[in-house]
Amino acid sequence: MISEVLILVISFVVLLSIGVPVAWSIGLSCLFTMLASIDSLAAFTTVSQRMATGLDSFALLAIPFFILAGQIMNQGGIANRLINFAKALIGALPGGLIYVNVIAAMLFGAISGSAVAAASAIGGILGPPMEKDNYSREFGAAINVTSSTTGLVIPPSNVLIVYSLASGGVSIAALFLAGYLPGILMGLALMLVAAIWIKKKKYPAGNKTSFGLIASTFLKALPSLLLLVVVIGGIVSGIFTATEASGIAVLYCLVLSMIYGELNFSMLHRVFLSSISTTAIVMLLIATSMSMSWVMSYENIPQEVSEALLALSDNKYVILLIINLLLLFVGTFMDMTPAVLIFTPIFLPVMENLGVDPVHFGIIMVMNLCVGLCTPPVGAVLFIGVGVAKTSIQKVIKPLLPLYVVMAIVLLLVTFIPAISLWLPELFE
Repeated sequence: MISEVLILVISFVVLLSIGVPVAWSIGLSCLFTMLASIDSLAAFTTVSQRMATGLDSFALLAIPFFILAGQIMNQGGIANRLINFAKALIGALPGGLIYVNVIAAMLFGAISGSAVAAASAIGGILGPPMEKDNYSREFGAAINVTSSTTGLVIPPSNVLIVYSLASGGVSIAALFLAGYLPGILMGLALMLVAAIWIKKKKYPAGNKTSFGLIASTFLKALPSLLLLVVVIGGIVSGIFTATEASGIAVLYCLVLSMIYGELNFSMLHRVFLSSISTTAIVMLLIATSMSMSWVMSYENIPQEVSEALLALSDNKYVILLIINLLLLFVGTFMDMTPAVLIFTPIFLPVMENLGVDPVHFGIIMVMNLCVGLCTPPVGAVLFIGVGVAKTSIQKVIKPLLPLYVVMAIVLLLVTFIPAISLWLPELFE
């Protein structure tokens, strides 16, 4: 048993270190582990079967639909309207474009469910005016990168759907409701750091706004904002499932973008191709990760880890702190989707033994891995944000440090104050 575990871990680390893509590293390490336990034909058959059955889930259909909805919104003028509303609302404050970045990322990330899409869209739109007004390109990139991850906590969120699958069926509606307060709290914490930085740099006030401008931009953004009401309201009220909601989101975004006149039928093939490419990558990650989860279960790894953690301490706060540190470490070198699928079956039984609510733990796990998206060497959102800002990771790391600190503080608050996550789900029970 120990030799198989070593093969799994060592082969995975070696494959990653030589630059093999994460999905292939996961799949090959599973295959090598099974080859050490059973004959070759059975090993190949088992791994391929587990990959196929791992994707055989109705809930997973929501992911390609939400990805497509995000792509349509990115191309259809929805991001622009959200940004214009945020600018009218708070753009007149000193350093207002920084606050606009955070609020727009929270709104767009929540609607699209994609941190990469938010970082790309918001950074691309706000980058030139921020540079024109002499904002620090590096701090702008840092705030864009970190604020874009709030959309993975604020629903609808693909990664919370993945957690529901990995956990064995935790309510998606409850997870969506649980994400609101932690996501908003994270956004406010990032704005606090931004406020200190703006005061230090003595940025002047922006252009004056008016009630009329706020009302006008709000009305233009309202149809986009109503998507959240339709999707989340429908799921929570039981009118439709998360998968059905994702299909409705695509239709809603498509009609809205056509009405705005910024998306036409000749542009749709690019939107579909981009969505297909993203979906293929995500689904391959899910398939191989489900295979690895099965292999670890076959080798009894979750039970061994659970016993080892509980042997360290029976204090749930100590165990929570240890798991947070482990997840922060995992997030620095592994993509979020496989991390959720692989480590949920390992850590969730430990949490349930200690009386931690599965919904609460889901939010803790996602927030931990959100930090990893902003950190080298594998942080996808970090690379997108830096690329859009036309700067380098070395220059962005320094302004990122205080943002990492507040993200960690909010993570600890959410971890040790369960009501932040559970108040809304309990309210709607």
